[in-house]
Amino acid sequence: MTPDAPPDYSWLFGRTRSGRARGPAGAQALLDTLGRPDRTFRAVRVIGTNGKGSTCAMLEAGLRAAGVRVGRFTSPHLRDYEERIRVDGVNLSPARTAAFIRWAQAHAPDAAFFDLTLALACQVFAEAGVEVAVMEAGVGGRSDATQALENVVAVALTNVALDHTGVLGETVQAIARDKAGAARAGVPLLTTATAEALDVIREVARAAGAPLLTPQTHPGLFALPHPPALQGAHQAQNAALAAATLRTLGYGQGVEAALGAAHPARLERVKVRGRAVLIDGAHNPHATRALAAAVPHADVLLFGNLARKDTAATLAPLLPVAPRRVFTAPGDLATPPADLAARWGGEALPDPRAALAHALALTPAGGTLLVAGSLYLAGTVREALSEEVPGGI
Repeated sequence: MTPDAPPDYSWLFGRTRSGRARGPAGAQALLDTLGRPDRTFRAVRVIGTNGKGSTCAMLEAGLRAAGVRVGRFTSPHLRDYEERIRVDGVNLSPARTAAFIRWAQAHAPDAAFFDLTLALACQVFAEAGVEVAVMEAGVGGRSDATQALENVVAVALTNVALDHTGVLGETVQAIARDKAGAARAGVPLLTTATAEALDVIREVARAAGAPLLTPQTHPGLFALPHPPALQGAHQAQNAALAAATLRTLGYGQGVEAALGAAHPARLERVKVRGRAVLIDGAHNPHATRALAAAVPHADVLLFGNLARKDTAATLAPLLPVAPRRVFTAPGDLATPPADLAARWGGEALPDPRAALAHALALTPAGGTLLVAGSLYLAGTVREALSEEVPGGI
């Protein structure tokens, strides 16, 4: 293989857990092998059912405005793998990905995809002299690979709702206990979670010796001078959490920039052929309820999701939003579109690009097409629309 060969993404994406238990052990071993690059920067862990990506985007913008050299680790990507790892707002280069894959094939052939990506991010951040890294958890808190990070200076927990129940537990309380398990002695744990989830988080934080900061206990920390640029009432909570985290770490001067942050596929609006296309990655019931509150009416809904999700509960809030529906498959593991159309009414086109073209044709001039159900679908739609919009999106 030549040094300039493209990354072997198929090998990397094929590193599934294959039934192995989740947890930080795999990432811990990789980081040990690499000489613990995570010790060279301060990490902010971002955890929660929804809103992690938006919160990370706001934290990144705020820290950069405060003059900090920032790394950002997020998932999934919308189009390119390298979106997952950024330094000062710039995506990782494919050449760096290729070099790491070659190393992993030789030295960690059995490691899982997420663990490998986390290890690569830490190595890149160490090499780039990152001061603070914003690290988004994959699934959960205590059971997530990011639990392996050593130099954590703050934990930001967005919210807790039913999702990944097969991994984290069947109740909100069980899921909250896993997510709150990220708490560490003396490390601020900030959250905008409420109700029964907050009760569990409070208990876990107390047992761990982690200072718990909430809008109720520290209203000034979470106060916003104005709403964020990201649309939807739910984004105000994410912005409040980002602002509180910045202030807690001594970077309050970055709050204004955080509020102006953009993040793709979060109620993103694109004008195409005289129609408004709203793209959102909402993929679980908590997220689609928030989306329906933000978009009470659209002319057409384009929906596709992964079969492992609670499809009925995820789709239910969106059914009253649009009178016409087009169902598609965002990937090989999608809920069959024909099943969705038969149960809820609408048309089924398995190919996402064909489904998008048909949904646009069904949307009247001046009307609105809402796209939701999966970040993978959102990524495909953004790529397709970028070919139509001058300058791309």
